[in-house]
This record gives sequence, C-alpha cells and structure tokens, in this order.
Amino acid sequence: MARTYHLRRTQYIDLPVEETFEFFADAGNLERITPEFLNFRIITPQPIDLHSGTLIDYRLQLYGVPLRWRTRIEEYEPNKRFIDVQLRGPYRLWRHTHEFTAEGNGTRMLDHVEYQLPLGVLGSVAHGVFVGRTLEKIFDYRRDRIAGLLGHTAPARKVPR
Repeated sequence: MARTYHLRRTQYIDLPVEETFEFFADAGNLERITPEFLNFRIITPQPIDLHSGTLIDYRLQLYGVPLRWRTRIEEYEPNKRFIDVQLRGPYRLWRHTHEFTAEGNGTRMLDHVEYQLPLGVLGSVAHGVFVGRTLEKIFDYRRDRIAGLLGHTAPARKVPR
C-alpha cells in the first residue's frame, strides 16, 4: 500500500474572507501563484465557473518531463472551502483542501494536501530525494506570491503533520 503524505500550510491574509475566497475561486489565478519552473498552464477555456464537479485541465513540465493534469472540484462551499482532486496526473492520489476562516479583519487560509506517489518503494525514495522538497518549494513560492498579489500578509506557517 502506498504511503500517504501530508503538506499543510496556513497563511493570514489581510482581506475579508469574501475577497480572499474570490481570488482563489478564480482558477486563472493559479497560474499567477505557481512557480515559472513548472511551465504551468491551464488549458481548460477560461473563465472557469468553479463549483462541485468542475473539471480543469492543466499542462506543466516537471524536471523537463511534460505532463497533463486533470482535477475535479470535489466540494465547493463559497467563502469556506473547496477541494480539488486529481483525476489524471503525476500522483497516485492528490487531494488539496483549501479552507478560509474569518480572523479579525482578515482571513486565515489553510492548505492541506494529501498525496501518494506511484511506483511503491521507488516512489518513497523519490519523495525523500526530491518530491517532498519540490512541493515545499512550490508552496513557499505560493506564499510569497499571495503576499505580493493580495497585499500585506503574515508569513505562512508549516503546520505540524
């Protein structure tokens, strides 16, 4: 059985929940907060109406290998959370929960990614060698871009597993 890994991040954004959620519910903004080294592009025609059941197709490159990725919005609760799951892509399992909670005059955003790699033991080795670090790098970049695009935000924290 494949091992399930977890990546959790929390970040305070100095905007009301409604404005913060609106930014993340616009699928086009995903390109804006994804590192350039992934050559990430949404290939589903935009604008995309995000709701439960929405399918989104992407193209990216990882270590020079071109990949296609398809996700489905599994759950969608406006101004609270949405969950995207991989239907096709590089992971055996990818389930990304985005949660938004009002905190003071702003928003506490939580990202929780549950993922599994293919290839059994080789996948575990790949996680230790580069996959885990690459995901950390991607989410560090996201934190910094979110801060730059949405104004002053408190630094994101890694949440203990």
